[in-house]
Amino acid sequence: MTDRQALEAHRTRATADGMFLHAAAVDELQDRLDMVNKSFTKPAIVTAFGEFWQPFFPAAQIASDTETLNLLPQSHDLVAHVLGLHWANDPVGQLIQCRRALTADGLFIGISFGGDTLQELRRSLGEAEIEITGGLSPRIAPLPELRDLGGLLQRAGFALPVADTATLKVEYRDIWHLMNDLRSMGETNALTARLRHPTRRAVFQRAQELYAAHFVAPSGRLYASFELQVITGWAPDASQPKPLRPGSAQQRLADALGTPEKPLRD
Repeated sequence: MTDRQALEAHRTRATADGMFLHAAAVDELQDRLDMVNKSFTKPAIVTAFGEFWQPFFPAAQIASDTETLNLLPQSHDLVAHVLGLHWANDPVGQLIQCRRALTADGLFIGISFGGDTLQELRRSLGEAEIEITGGLSPRIAPLPELRDLGGLLQRAGFALPVADTATLKVEYRDIWHLMNDLRSMGETNALTARLRHPTRRAVFQRAQELYAAHFVAPSGRLYASFELQVITGWAPDASQPKPLRPGSAQQRLADALGTPEKPLRD
């Protein structure tokens, strides 16, 4: 799915101005850690932008999000995988490697782009390309829905999986301003099936018209959505809480809620 050579080339052109979503991810990660009543002494951060992340977590090992992660088994009590899963050719494999790198009862936190990311640009470019060229080419990496992420964590062997999301709205002058930002983020098209020749300017011009007709902020500028999905899971350990056996409750739910219990109709 992902052309890793093209992806690395795009990432080398990323600039400090394009790191604002990584700054938001730092805040999300720190918020999650503040909610956990546990100290972490052997953290690891999986990211393509280690120079940005290292100052925020100076004690962490930085590992690039390559297909094979440079993490030793059972060597970390915290592993965070940040803003790279959407480019992984094997996202479950990435999660499994993160779990194997955790000590018992170690915490995994993943922050990735969700399915609503750039929905406005996808819709406008798709409609414009079909209208102008009669076809549709891959432009944005497939992004997961929130309901799928808990299942991925379970497949990777994590306990107590949790997934939640936050959507950021960013305003732009026009779609060329937005695409310049994507270039500064290192997030331009690196799909293997992407077009290998320049897109006709008429496609972008029509996409700009469609975008301006449907996705305008109160300020009069265009807006773009970036959905940050946060997933957490723990390396299994005997000390973790486990669900009770069905039928083992010692109190009726109706009593706990203070409401009368009514039988169902036939």
